[in-house]
Amino acid sequence: MSKLVIGIHGLGNKPPRKMLKRWWRTALREGLTRIGYPLTPFRFELVYWADILHPEPLDPRCPDPKDPLYLLTPYQPGPLTPARAPSPVRQKILDLIERQVDRIILKDDFSINFSALTDIILHRFFKDLEVYYSHSLPVNGRGSIPAKELIRERLQRVLRDHAGDRILLIGHSMGTLIAYDVLAAPPYDIKVEDIYTLGSPLGIPVMVGKIAAEQRQRGERPKVMRTPESVLGSWHNFSDLEDKVAFNYNLSDDYGPNSRGVRPIDHVVVNDYVHLGQKNPHKSYGYLRTPELALCMLGFLTRNWPSTVTWMHERLNRSLGALLYRKRIQRPGPAQSRTRPRMARSRLKERDSA
Repeated sequence: MSKLVIGIHGLGNKPPRKMLKRWWRTALREGLTRIGYPLTPFRFELVYWADILHPEPLDPRCPDPKDPLYLLTPYQPGPLTPARAPSPVRQKILDLIERQVDRIILKDDFSINFSALTDIILHRFFKDLEVYYSHSLPVNGRGSIPAKELIRERLQRVLRDHAGDRILLIGHSMGTLIAYDVLAAPPYDIKVEDIYTLGSPLGIPVMVGKIAAEQRQRGERPKVMRTPESVLGSWHNFSDLEDKVAFNYNLSDDYGPNSRGVRPIDHVVVNDYVHLGQKNPHKSYGYLRTPELALCMLGFLTRNWPSTVTWMHERLNRSLGALLYRKRIQRPGPAQSRTRPRMARSRLKERDSA
């Protein structure tokens, strides 16, 4: 079985599918270059669903920022300056906020207190999520179909088309919610080896309550939210502490293990996306090129390789990877650039043995 990386994008309108797919792949490649492995081959597919809610894609040629099709956040290569360190003070504050908000919003059975208020919040700030949960859309020849079914069908179709592959599923923002809903729903015939969630709202009490409500509609009585049984290998969750969508950055205390023992492994990362001087710690491209994600992805891609292939891959990347990393990303001194690929491989071995 060959390996395949599948991405599913998040909230809001997007540029055309081919462009977005190319930008996601470029950001993933940039991350592998950062850790010294630019020659690592991988296949990539993108699940594109923005057209279900937005008939016209964003136009990168549109010059008017007031035009609804203006592309505010195109792909940008990462900055050359070193990334800032996550703030431990901010992390403690977010931990405190999470505990208090969970108590206020969620009941013991995961039903939602103040449901009218949470619906207002969804309508005001997360309109795509409101449509996902509450609206139906007309489809030629099929009548009116719930939006969440149409969106989930896109992911289900791609996963079933590649059922013979070993799949790494990467979801960003609302894409993580769609991925969870698909993998956690019967008949549980869709399987992925690994799943990565980026800037995920899955820890927000409103989202937990929505997931639990759907499980109750299926006759389930969740006592603990769990990793979907369809995840066979690992679940890695990546969050920037300044990402407001992922303010509940730690999913390991919200979702327990499945029967295989798979549960979220949380990574606090720095999303370095900047465009025209404006930071966006929620942007997908910044998450996709983080060294932490690249290291996990390298482990997935090289898992079970024959020793000779691993040796050749290491040798090729050690020379070219260090050169590209030095020129494009941080321009470190020669000693640092020579040791970068070997450091990445060492960290990978430490992680797999943990």
